[in-house]
Amino acid sequence: MTEYDAVVFDSDGVLVEPPTLEAKLEATHAAFREVGVRDPDDESVLEIVHGTTVDELESICRRYDLEPAAFWDARERLDERRQLEAFAAGDRDRYDDVAAIDDLTGPRGVVSNNHHSTIAFVLERFDLASLFETYYGREMTIESLRLKKPNTHYLECALSDLGVAPESTLYVGDSESDVVAATRAGMDVAFVRRAHCRDATLSVDPTYEVADLYAVTELVESGRG
Repeated sequence: MTEYDAVVFDSDGVLVEPPTLEAKLEATHAAFREVGVRDPDDESVLEIVHGTTVDELESICRRYDLEPAAFWDARERLDERRQLEAFAAGDRDRYDDVAAIDDLTGPRGVVSNNHHSTIAFVLERFDLASLFETYYGREMTIESLRLKKPNTHYLECALSDLGVAPESTLYVGDSESDVVAATRAGMDVAFVRRAHCRDATLSVDPTYEVADLYAVTELVESGRG
């Protein structure tokens, strides 16, 4: 069993329930309406919802004669608003097994593709801030689309903050982009098979597959002897 000096976690789908597809669709439609597009085609909306790239975003904006920065500002702002409303209404919650993180004895961090401000909100709302020495989400900018996972940028920022080497750090995620990013960064990966990703087929193999965060804590602490 590898001994890990630190553990870094994804947020949505690992610490807290992920946003629903319906909520993401609503926020994206609202963003199009705000910039004057009343009836965007389904393909454009789904490209935004399922993780658009800079090139895809610019192509969509050309299609509707939109200024990319203005549309993206509306999309990010309204997407965050929908997320905060869902948390406030109790439609999204933290997972019960997050309590297991408190049993980890090494430094911990969070790296998410969600907005940095949304991660800050989540950590405060669910009293999780004390569990982590550092956290990163992406900025609400077009450029952040180039930096999000599977790019290693934010993972490397967290590793630098924690002062640990990638080969002695475990990343815990629930998506293929998590596995790819961590592998590229030289980290081991624990893939958590929550209900929303239980049947997911990955094109890359994680180091471990686990059912919950209790299993993560067990494998980390057992490695420490």
